[in-house]
Amino acid sequence: MGRLVPAVTRALDILELFLDGGSTLSAPDITRRLGLPRTSVHELVTTLAARNYLAPVPEQPGHYRLGVRTHQLGSRYAEQLDLVAEGRRIAELTAATCDETVHLAVLEGTDVIYIAKVDSTHAVRMVSAAGRRLPAHCTAVGKMLLASLPEAEREALFPDGAELPGMTPHSITEPAQLRAHLARIRERQVALEEQESNPDVSCVAAPVRDAAGKVVAALSIAVPTTRWDERRGGELAELATGGAARLSELLGHRRSM
Repeated sequence: MGRLVPAVTRALDILELFLDGGSTLSAPDITRRLGLPRTSVHELVTTLAARNYLAPVPEQPGHYRLGVRTHQLGSRYAEQLDLVAEGRRIAELTAATCDETVHLAVLEGTDVIYIAKVDSTHAVRMVSAAGRRLPAHCTAVGKMLLASLPEAEREALFPDGAELPGMTPHSITEPAQLRAHLARIRERQVALEEQESNPDVSCVAAPVRDAAGKVVAALSIAVPTTRWDERRGGELAELATGGAARLSELLGHRRSM
């Protein structure tokens, strides 16, 4: 590995100050927060502004905001992202940690579509497969995605009196019961499925968000009921949440501090 260039490191440190939530910064702010010499900050800020990485704030003399070049780079990064490829990589890392089956899925209407699956080393048959479609309300990933929809969209998908097909005796089949269940998921930001799509499998899922904070997918960990209990469910919920957060960060999402 080559030597880090101090000037470049300092310039990046300045840009990364904006990740903390502030929309504008002054040279004295930067000097104080980074502990850099005032003359160095002035030169770095002048260079970043000349290259459009920073932009002066007309109504606040001496203050700067992020420039158009940072937006162009961010947009280019987003364009090259492949949700399936990145999702599979994160799923592989998650599966390697827990040695259980990991899924990534998206919502289409009232169904969930699995776009990536990484199997555990255990010989247990799952009903899911990459490309397969299942009723969303019967799966952890699907319930996570449904819970994240705006209320009007959820109501349109599951109006009162709608018939919800069940996959096992444990499946939710009543719209009112589903609404109450999804409300709890929104509070916890974790979805559980206990033998609802497969009588031999339980599952936990967490939301994947894009740069705008919208839930665009869900990541789940599926476990045979023989290896499932409350403690294990809690452990896997943390792993699923961590994996989903890593994928969200790749998509440009930043968690609120």
